This record gives sequence, C-alpha cells and structure tokens, in this order.
Amino acid sequence: MKPRRLELDHLATVRHPRWPGYALLAVSLIVAGEMMQRYREAQEETARYAATQGLLPAKRPPLAKVPKQRVDEQAKEVDAVVRQLTLPWGPLIETLEKAGTRDVAILQLQPEAQSRVLRITAEARSQDAMVDYLKRLADARGFAGVHLLSHQVQQDDPNRPVQFAAQASFRGMP
Repeated sequence: MKPRRLELDHLATVRHPRWPGYALLAVSLIVAGEMMQRYREAQEETARYAATQGLLPAKRPPLAKVPKQRVDEQAKEVDAVVRQLTLPWGPLIETLEKAGTRDVAILQLQPEAQSRVLRITAEARSQDAMVDYLKRLADARGFAGVHLLSHQVQQDDPNRPVQFAAQASFRGMP
C-alpha cells in the first residue's frame, strides 16, 4: 500500500464575519426609508404650492393712479401719527409722577401732538387734594398753562371722590 498523497492548501479562503454586512444592510434600509419620507413630503408641498398658485391671478391689473389730493391727505395722516409717536413720553410721565400724590389717581392721558396739549382725567380724594395736585402740576418743569376743565363729586361712592379733567401745555419739553 501506498501512502495517500497529502494536499496542502496554503492559500485557504478567508472567512469574513457576516454581521458587518447585515449592519450595513440595516443602515441602508433606514436611510432609504428616510429619503422616501422626505420625497413624499416634498411632493405634498409641491402639490400645495401648485394649488395656491391657481388661486392667485397670474397677471395683476395695473394699479390705479391716486389723485394728488388723496396723497396729500395720507401724508398729513402719516405726519400726525409720527408726531403722536414722537411725543416726549418719558419726560411727560416723569413730570406727572413727580407732581402726583397718594390722594390723586390718574385715570386717562390724552395728548394732542399738534397743539402740544395734554388732557388729564384723574380722581382725587377731596377737592383740596385736586387743587393741590393742579398747583403742583403748574409748578412742574415742562408744563405751562394748567387749567381745570371740569370736576364732579362722585355721589354714588361713600368716600365721595372728585373726578376731574385738566389740561396742560407741554411746550417746554423736547
């Protein structure tokens, strides 16, 4: 008997583990699913955009010419609003607070920017408190021409406060 021949394979095939391939497959499927979702959302947004485009007219009619008188009126309105917004609110309120007492509560302020006049509606505990407040306001820096416009004793309130309206010019303020 002859001994069997040995065959040695020095270049054996390398066996790779399979789990990296499965992991790569799983990640690829997740990314593909996300891309599919984004694609659907983009299609829906495109459809919404196309639907809204149909609602708007493609060509707009030319704008009508506005008469000069209307433009001048609008310019005056804008100017009045700008004057109202640029009132010296800080100094006005600061002066009112300095002149204020515990016996007087301010209910309403109505500035008129054009004439630089401030109308004040307030309530005082008594007529003496009202007069004292008006004197303090007249002496305050920035106000001139403080006048009592009207006053009324509140009969339905048991404390009988005096509700009054005064007017002051604020020409001295910036």
